[in-house]
Amino acid sequence: MSSPRLLLAAFAAFASTMHADVSWLPPGIPPAPAQGPALTQGAFLKPEQGKAVLDAALAQFPDRAAWDAYAKHLRTRIQAGAGLSPLPQRTPLNAAIRQRRTYDGYSVENVAFESIPGYFVTGNLYRPLNTKGPFPAVLSTHGHYAKVVKNEDYDTHARFSPTMQNRCASLARMGAVVFSIDMFAAGESMAILGQDAHKQPLAITIQTWNAMRAVDFLLSLEGVDPKRIAVSGESGGGTQTFLLTALDPRIAVAAPVVMVSSYFFGGCACESGLPIHRSADHFANNAMIAALAAPRPLLLVSDGKDWTQHNPTIEFPFLQKIYGYYGAAANVANVHLPDEGHDYGPSKRAAVYRFFAQKLGLNLAAVTDADGKIDESRVTLEKAAQLRVFTAEFPIPAHALHDSAAIAEQLRSLQK
Repeated sequence: MSSPRLLLAAFAAFASTMHADVSWLPPGIPPAPAQGPALTQGAFLKPEQGKAVLDAALAQFPDRAAWDAYAKHLRTRIQAGAGLSPLPQRTPLNAAIRQRRTYDGYSVENVAFESIPGYFVTGNLYRPLNTKGPFPAVLSTHGHYAKVVKNEDYDTHARFSPTMQNRCASLARMGAVVFSIDMFAAGESMAILGQDAHKQPLAITIQTWNAMRAVDFLLSLEGVDPKRIAVSGESGGGTQTFLLTALDPRIAVAAPVVMVSSYFFGGCACESGLPIHRSADHFANNAMIAALAAPRPLLLVSDGKDWTQHNPTIEFPFLQKIYGYYGAAANVANVHLPDEGHDYGPSKRAAVYRFFAQKLGLNLAAVTDADGKIDESRVTLEKAAQLRVFTAEFPIPAHALHDSAAIAEQLRSLQK
């Protein structure tokens, strides 16, 4: 069951610190409710309203000083709205790294760590072979998969999918240490908590905290360069990408894929189930949250068949303006694929490989053919059973928390 304390704590954090207003918002924005947290879910605005919000923000915050002040305010509100104010105590990760396999230019290992005592983040660690560090590191998040297709070769769900394996292995072959993690109550986490847990507001809290602790894990590895940490994910993984980048200054480069929009706020509780976007004294659509990355390198990958279809004309020009405040217009880019849909397919991966190669100093030649085209053929796709952390040989630990209410209480105990 969802914890009422989570919602109340998030709302109370806003109510106790109100000092501004949102009078700069254009007319026609749906009003906030009189009581309770103000949620902006799904297609909360129309595209023209999303653009109007961005235009109004640029008028209200017309230079770096004005934007910096609001950006600082936004970060505090997003953190509080996500139920992470104050941040929990960073407890020991107790990481387990197992079952190393080696392939063409990279290795794969199965990983679990405790983001809080008793809650296990499950994932896979891809490392480059035959090269010396220090290495950049990439956190790889995933989105929602409505359809799961299984066969004897692989499982298309989440971090087990060919999409995830191809991008993680390719980035490792390029010279990065890459870590893919499950969403809260998805993949192996679903086996521990059940699928319904992901639909609760707690999901946004735990996923954001898990991502921060995943960065802690990456930085604990020998040879990882703390100044070259990147993150990328698609759809709901894109939300994780720009939220982590907004709140964690250790992220140096970010590439949210098929997610950044001025009018669509995320359709799942893990994206918009808590008041991260709106309170009595703040409003931010996802393009504004993405802008909190400035001046760090940021790539938007968009397509013509979802809510990112307007990126070239609405969201990207806004981001160019914000990055211009810092003299860093060259650090923000948009690769738009008008004939494609909502995925992290080959052309989208190619865009991220090229951007990360440029910004992280990776070896693009490791994944290109003689004609300069991206070539993922040297990646070995593993069966889901090979990628699982918890097996008959390595069962789920006895002290694992199996109830979302217990996870919420444990998290709160670490915020005292």
